[in-house]
Amino acid sequence: MGSKNKLRRFKENETFDNVFQPKRDELVNEKYELKGQWNRSVFKNDNPLVLELGCGRGEYSVELAKKFPNKNFIGIDIKGARFWRGAKTAIEENIPNVAFLRTQIELVDYAFAKHEVDEIWITFPDPQIKYKRTKHRMTNSEFLKRYKTILKPDGVVNLKTDSEFMHGYTLGLLHGEGHEVLYANHNVYKQEGSPEEVTSIQTYYESQYLEQNKPITYIRFKIS
Repeated sequence: MGSKNKLRRFKENETFDNVFQPKRDELVNEKYELKGQWNRSVFKNDNPLVLELGCGRGEYSVELAKKFPNKNFIGIDIKGARFWRGAKTAIEENIPNVAFLRTQIELVDYAFAKHEVDEIWITFPDPQIKYKRTKHRMTNSEFLKRYKTILKPDGVVNLKTDSEFMHGYTLGLLHGEGHEVLYANHNVYKQEGSPEEVTSIQTYYESQYLEQNKPITYIRFKIS
């Protein structure tokens, strides 16, 4: 994407009422006004709140919002030029139950209050295979602690990935730390009875993986 395109998208994001871009200082200094107030201030209801972490273009968040109109969805990514597409689609198609937050995933527990979130989706994250990158792996122990803080006690996390490495790493960690694995599958499109919201929504890259016959893995779990 050219720099002119990026600048245009950044400017357009600033005009969207479904895009929120707090400064880092606002978050870490506990001054962010929407923390604990997302449903009341943004969605104007008390419906379940669902996050997609590392939402990319926002396709999954938008499609989930269409499929579940009685839930509220927030796609989170640091790259605003990417989720511009999802935000624009939501406005064009008048989808009121989806919003986008531009911030680092490491700050998610600063953007949301304790027990504010009902569910988390992590879709096709970078597996960060190199050992030095494990601190950025989105299902490592430190991230799970952050998620546990913001999730309700019965909240769940969904991991959908084309990376067998990420799937295996996460399953091993969950079992090792005593978390509750509700569902796990190495190839959701070849397995009967896979959750419908997992197989009926595909991102652009996911459809490419499927064309290459790459298995898509899925884990649904609770953090103990």
